[in-house]
Order: sequence, then C-alpha cells, then structure tokens
Amino acid sequence: MSYAGPEFDPDRPRRSPLRRPVTVALAALVPGALLGWLVFEALGGSDDGGAAAGPGPADSRSASGTDDGRDGEPGTTPSPTGTTAGRPLAGRVVVVDPGHNPSNARHTAEINRKVDIGTGRKECDTTGTATNDGYAEAAFTLDVAHRLRDLLEARGATVKLTQDADRPWGPCVDERARIGNAAKADAVVSVHADGAGAGQRGFHVILPGAVDAGGADTGPIVGPSRALGTDIARAFAAATGTEPSNYVGDGDGIVTRTDLGGLNLSTVPKVFVECGNMRDAKDAALLTSGAWRQRAAQGLSDGIVEFLRG
Repeated sequence: MSYAGPEFDPDRPRRSPLRRPVTVALAALVPGALLGWLVFEALGGSDDGGAAAGPGPADSRSASGTDDGRDGEPGTTPSPTGTTAGRPLAGRVVVVDPGHNPSNARHTAEINRKVDIGTGRKECDTTGTATNDGYAEAAFTLDVAHRLRDLLEARGATVKLTQDADRPWGPCVDERARIGNAAKADAVVSVHADGAGAGQRGFHVILPGAVDAGGADTGPIVGPSRALGTDIARAFAAATGTEPSNYVGDGDGIVTRTDLGGLNLSTVPKVFVECGNMRDAKDAALLTSGAWRQRAAQGLSDGIVEFLRG
C-alpha cells in the first residue's frame, strides 16, 4: 500500500530527526486501518447494492418455527385458530360434484340402472347435455370443478371431488350423495349446465325441497342449503355478469326440487348449480370460454366462502 503524496514526502534532509517518529506512527496506523477494513467487509461490505452474506430475518422464519409456509401466507404468523385472513376456509371440507362423467356414454347399461332416491327410483346417472358444436356438459363440469378446487384450496379448504374422470362411469346419484355425507362436508356443490331450448338463458341454483320418505330426510339441510344457494346465486351473478334464468324460477335464479337423488339423500348442505344453457348460442359462447369458466368458478368459490363464514 502506497501513501505517496506531499504530506508523506516532505522536502527534508535524508536523516531528519522527524523520520523515526513518522515511521513509527505509520507502522501503528497501517495495521489498525487494515483490521478495520477487514471487520467492515465481514459485517456487510461496501454499499454496492448487494445483500449481506448469511441469513437475515427473512431467512430465519422456518428456523423460528413461526411460519413454515403451510398455515398462512408467507411471512405471517398463524392465528390461534390456525387460520389467517388469506385462508378463511382452513379446517372446512367442501365436496365438489362435477355432474355426469365423460365416459358415461360408453356405459349406458350401467348408468340406466335404477337407484332409490327416496321419493322413488331413478336412473343411476345420465350422459348430460352438450352444445350444438359438441362441447359436452361432462367436460364443462370437470373443468369448472378443477378451477373451483384450486380456488377453495388456496383459501384453506379441504376439497374432495366425487369423480375426476378417474372411473369408467358414474358415480350414481345416490353414491354422489354418500360421498358428501361420508366426508362430513360443510358444503357440497354439484356443477352442471342445462340443455333447454334456444333463447332460454341464464343460470339457476337448485335447492333440496322437503323430503321425508324412503332413505331420504332433507329436513335438517333445507335451511342451510337455501342459505348456501342464495349466497352462491348472488356471488355467481356478480363474478360472471350473467343474469338468473329467464325460463325457470321467479327471476332470482333459485329453484326447489324434490326429484333429484343427489339432493334428497344428502345429510349435509348441498345445492346444484346450472351455470347456463348449453343449447342457447349466447350461453354456449360463455360456457365454452375458458376465461368465463374461471369467472364461474370464482363466483362459486365466493358464494361458498360467504356461506361458510356466516
């Protein structure tokens, strides 16, 4: 290290009496300066825009045990109940029931078999409807179910599907009800699309009516299911911008039925949602749009959250 400069090269005789004190002073200063520089570098270095080496507070959350990235948003500490503002459905179970099955059409004997729905006997399942261009209801319901599952899980819910195209046909309507019952679901939503005539547009939510016959007793779930359906109808309209059905119901998108085994045999709050009419060209244009299906899933999710948060 050089200290050349006027203050260190004075014009003095070679053996000036000041030389020795200056030399001694420099010998004392240089090691101290060097030590200080080394300490400075070890503690963070120069201000070059880089981060200091080694873990900082943001890197020590896992080590502290307060946040492992599972119970809340990154960097937050779970509340005493294990939930955070971003996970309002933590601890809740939601069953999503994608209507029909993409393979039902290849198993007509199985799905035409009659099962007990409480008020009588009805086909195990059906193939569902389709748009005039051949987009199947079963494909629509499964796509929306996947989107809905992702949204609900992001909010902390445990989500179960009644089918995920992982079986050759079905399940039958009575088994669909049993899946929700066995899961002790806080809410069950069966996703569908209608097959009405052209010009008949809009969504509607089907609620269970009062049934107490055979193996069905909807008494305990009629009230909670109505609350679930009302919340979903309101949120679905807001998220999708679509209107309630112009061909069933009283203009509010709410319909009550007692002929659906999936509702009659449920012991937990459950509704069906007919998201639109696949046989109407304007509705079909929405149902075949991935962007609109995402909004539909958002509306269903928002309604479920509103219901479960009370």
